[in-house]
Amino acid sequence: MLKFALRNLMSRPVRSLLSFLGLTVAIVGMVGLFSVARGVDHTLTSTFGRIPGLLAMQPGAPIPLFSRIPADWEQEIAAVEGVATVNSEVWQRVNLIDGKMIMSPPRFLFGTNIETRLRLESDPYRQDMLPGGRFLNVDDVGTRNTVISKQIAEEFHVGPGDVLNVNGYELTVVGIYHCGSLLLDTAVILDIGQVRAMSRFDAGSVSAFYIEPIADIDDRQLSQEIRDIFRGRDLEPWRPSASDLNVGPRTGAWGAVLEFFSQPRKSPNSPKAADGPAPKVVPERRSSSAASEAKGKQVDRSGSSLEFPLEVRSATEWSERFSDLTADLNLFLGVMTAIGVSIATLSIVNTMLMSVSERLIEFGILKANGWSRIDVLKLITCESAALGLTGGVVGSALGWVVVGIINSQWPERVQLYASPGLLAFSVCFATALGVLGGLYPAVWAMRISPMEAIRRG
Repeated sequence: MLKFALRNLMSRPVRSLLSFLGLTVAIVGMVGLFSVARGVDHTLTSTFGRIPGLLAMQPGAPIPLFSRIPADWEQEIAAVEGVATVNSEVWQRVNLIDGKMIMSPPRFLFGTNIETRLRLESDPYRQDMLPGGRFLNVDDVGTRNTVISKQIAEEFHVGPGDVLNVNGYELTVVGIYHCGSLLLDTAVILDIGQVRAMSRFDAGSVSAFYIEPIADIDDRQLSQEIRDIFRGRDLEPWRPSASDLNVGPRTGAWGAVLEFFSQPRKSPNSPKAADGPAPKVVPERRSSSAASEAKGKQVDRSGSSLEFPLEVRSATEWSERFSDLTADLNLFLGVMTAIGVSIATLSIVNTMLMSVSERLIEFGILKANGWSRIDVLKLITCESAALGLTGGVVGSALGWVVVGIINSQWPERVQLYASPGLLAFSVCFATALGVLGGLYPAVWAMRISPMEAIRRG
């Protein structure tokens, strides 16, 4: 039956080829489009999977770049049972490197407390150092020695021992790292005091605290215990402003992330207005409780109670928040793909319908010689399924090649991911599409009697 179906397709090569090309193009488009969302999701999953700790920031701030919290809170967090290490971080935008304006992809000055950084059990920057250089050590405190990403080093042709001018300051490169992530490979890492001096960052503030818990500690419980310590403290929630959001054009994967997180959002730790005032809960462990109770709850400008002035998120919570972004992308890409798939389906229906119309006498003779209706249905379905299968295989293969070319040409801007699951789904989907596309012509041919088929032919 299959050989008979293939011979029938080959007897009309031009029409079969056009239908095959239509389906192939639709599948290539589907693989390419969904690789965008899969790429963002894969990047986030792989990135947060390498950062097992908690990140404490100003409530409402989308990323540490926009956050400001008191630096002296570090000691209170470090005293919480279950906390192994607390590392202070200051993040600032890089505007100029060697006289070149940095727009997209963005680059960031990452100031870190080197002494506590070296005590972290898991640090992707330190663990992914390239040979020939080194990570920062205690001797680099108070100096402008820096570690930069491989992408920055290649773009500006520098290596360990070279000088890199960043925002008008000369930095000495002592090492190069490469994490393989669009989100991590963006930093110029320095001593936290030097970043404060270079950017006139308030000495009493930090952008965030990275908190590494003791092994086997529940992240969500530890996160809640840390928030409870600062319940009712006086700290303004972050609100977007034109200067805060002026971080360059929103292009590529980083652009999608910044666009999504720049939208105003109420802190997840703040109770909804409809819920009324939150009940006063006394935590089991708490520093400076008397001062906190005296201050009470801060009320933000929208009138809602800000019970927790510190937002603490685990890698899982970051991934959950980012999943909203990929969900929106999937919806948009699904609509775009549906248009191409609809055109391909109509092409298959038209091809099979014309093929059936031209072979009515053939079907009449086959039925007169003992073929059943099911046999006719199988023949036409095999033809359309063969079109769908070949179009799916070729389209998936071409889509995978196109994704690879795009990733190799623009590695710093996009990171598409054509997963094996996506490719397998594309082949199965195209095959099912071919079967459904040939179903109507098959049913029509199946219902015609032998004499009527011969008379119409």
